[in-house]
Amino acid sequence: MKIAFLGTRGIPNNYGGFEQFAEYISVGLASRGHEVVVYSPHFHPYKDKEYKGVRIKHIYSPEEWMGGSVGSFFYDFSCLKDAIKKEDFDIIYEAGYTSVIPSYIYFDIKNYNKSIVITNMDGLEYKRTKFNPLVQKFVFWEEQQAVKHSHYLIADNLGIQDYYKEKYHKESKFLAYGADVITDYSQDILKEFDLEANHYYLLIARLEPENNIEMVIKGYLLAEDFDKPLIIIGKTNTPHGRYLVETYGHHASIQFIGGVYDFGKLNSLRCYSTLYFHGHTVGGTNPSLLEAMASRAMIVANDNIFNRAVLEDNALYFTTDRDISIIIKNQREYNSLNREKFLSTNTSIIAEKYSWEYLVDQHEEYFLELLANKNK
Repeated sequence: MKIAFLGTRGIPNNYGGFEQFAEYISVGLASRGHEVVVYSPHFHPYKDKEYKGVRIKHIYSPEEWMGGSVGSFFYDFSCLKDAIKKEDFDIIYEAGYTSVIPSYIYFDIKNYNKSIVITNMDGLEYKRTKFNPLVQKFVFWEEQQAVKHSHYLIADNLGIQDYYKEKYHKESKFLAYGADVITDYSQDILKEFDLEANHYYLLIARLEPENNIEMVIKGYLLAEDFDKPLIIIGKTNTPHGRYLVETYGHHASIQFIGGVYDFGKLNSLRCYSTLYFHGHTVGGTNPSLLEAMASRAMIVANDNIFNRAVLEDNALYFTTDRDISIIIKNQREYNSLNREKFLSTNTSIIAEKYSWEYLVDQHEEYFLELLANKNK
């Protein structure tokens, strides 16, 4: 097969979830003999035209001077134009839809039959509180258009799959993100952050309202277990991040660390935390949740269908700050009763359902199936 991955900021991964996905899946497929192309913006630091058997197409993106929100529309247009005008792909995989929908409409992708166009629908993007009401309305319209114009949809979470089936009567293929079980931890890393093993609470997330950082902070303050600090990792230069720092940063036991991008450090920080809080609510299988499971973290998650679809019964759940307070106050009992069961089951889930090798198998099988049906 000849396969293209669009909609990411390129590989090797320097950015986030979609880029990590594109790197692992594209390299895995290329190692099996498929011709794989990943589209990358011209400003990506990796300038070679090949990476571990994957061809890289460097496409000019105006995001640096126009801003990511607007510039990504032009970048996605250029990528899709190149893919359908200059190449002869069997599969075109779009990672996300929020900046490519005008291009789908312009190129009439719904009726384009040279390639199979698949869209990964990610989460419930229109619910993200970083968008103002007008933008949320526009993104919801884009969701509708993605369902209408895509040949096939991918849902990275069973809850998302149910959403599209119930709301649009549209089937989607469940194909998750991946992670590999972590075995290499070091307590020495804790010294850099002045922490003791199993003596701190941890939250890693983008500092946006829908990730419930403030709810976790309020629950922590209600519990008054200030002997164990609450460590918050995530860039603080968002409006909500600045609000959180201004409101709670004065508290001696609440530490805003900023962004940390070394996976070795993050894995060890997760592993040795007393409790790891995951407050994400807008859907999809969040890569950081898989990484927490793979790192043997004791997870306390927001109680919603997306998190439960991944964690099942192998986490503690909260819906209010009072829930969090109760969990913190009773953390010794919860850890004693559940920790080993939760940790061992979560790592088994990662190994069996979310390993990158397994997901390469799943994507290859799905692409071949679609191609076979097309050629009948």
